[in-house]
Amino acid sequence: MKKWNPYQYERFIKDRTQPAIDLANRLNVLSPQNILDLGCGPGNSTIILKEKFPYSKVIGADNSDEMLEKARSIYPEIEFIKLDANGDYRDLDERFDILFSNACIQWLPDHHRLLPKLFTLLKPDGVLAVQIPMQREHPVHQIINELIHKPAWNSKVTARQYNNLSSEEYFDVLSSLSDEFEIWETTYCHRMPDYESIIEWYKGTGLRPYLEQLSKIDREIFISDVLELLKQKYKVQENGEIVFRFPRLFFIVKNTKGR
Repeated sequence: MKKWNPYQYERFIKDRTQPAIDLANRLNVLSPQNILDLGCGPGNSTIILKEKFPYSKVIGADNSDEMLEKARSIYPEIEFIKLDANGDYRDLDERFDILFSNACIQWLPDHHRLLPKLFTLLKPDGVLAVQIPMQREHPVHQIINELIHKPAWNSKVTARQYNNLSSEEYFDVLSSLSDEFEIWETTYCHRMPDYESIIEWYKGTGLRPYLEQLSKIDREIFISDVLELLKQKYKVQENGEIVFRFPRLFFIVKNTKGR
């Protein structure tokens, strides 16, 4: 996969950060000693944690050198490390009171295996807090999936496997890990000034795996095709804006069995 572009990601940083704020606000952990922000990106979620828990050791972790460079330049007071969330964690010599992950694990496969693995990073009574975009239910992902199966694109673009489980499947995984957990869904209604803004949002995330497979010319044609389908899916409001609905799933689970 090509390099992440932190500047493209940051174009909608306020909207992207709100789920991290909402997840952090649900954390009820008294005086955590250390916190790991897994998949920290440019540090927008890490600073939320540092502000909520100012006396805790907060570490941001990401696998993108570009994201880490950006995070370190914005928040030099916070420690950021390179870490593959799908790796074996051998370089980590500590366990955490809070393992926080905002819009990261949807890029990783096999969540039935991944979540127990993440649990090994927790101290007894430590908390895993996760937010995941609900990709299967998102209209833009449905548009992309429809497009890549059309004759014009099915020989040029390989479909990306959605890694999300259903909320019921997550429930079963979490209940096998702990007696104390909560799971909920929120749909955010972002205000977008035009259709092109939705394209720009997705260039920073969901469109990346598809655009990387195409030539420069084909990328522009593909984006144009997505844009036309967006116009069919989303109506323009009376004030000219577009309601960009974005469903997300959250869960918080405590390591009660590690006591």
